[in-house]
Amino acid sequence: MHLAGSGRVIIQLSTELVEGQILCDEKGTRVAKVNEMIGPVSRPFASATPLTNNIKKYIGKSVFASQESPANKPKKFRRRK
Repeated sequence: MHLAGSGRVIIQLSTELVEGQILCDEKGTRVAKVNEMIGPVSRPFASATPLTNNIKKYIGKSVFASQESPANKPKKFRRRK
């Protein structure tokens, strides 16, 4: 994980992810949300928005994709009365 000048984090991926997927640390803490995929297909990178104020403590550490992606989650709705 690398912190870019724009405030986003750049992550080298081992597998391809979808946009909107949440990245967590080994404890399950939500760290970042994937915005876009960049780079060659053989070595993809992801640009992500940090979800924590203290993102600097995660720089250089491994992050993992959460099992359930919010991009694939069905939306809940409330009925008007």
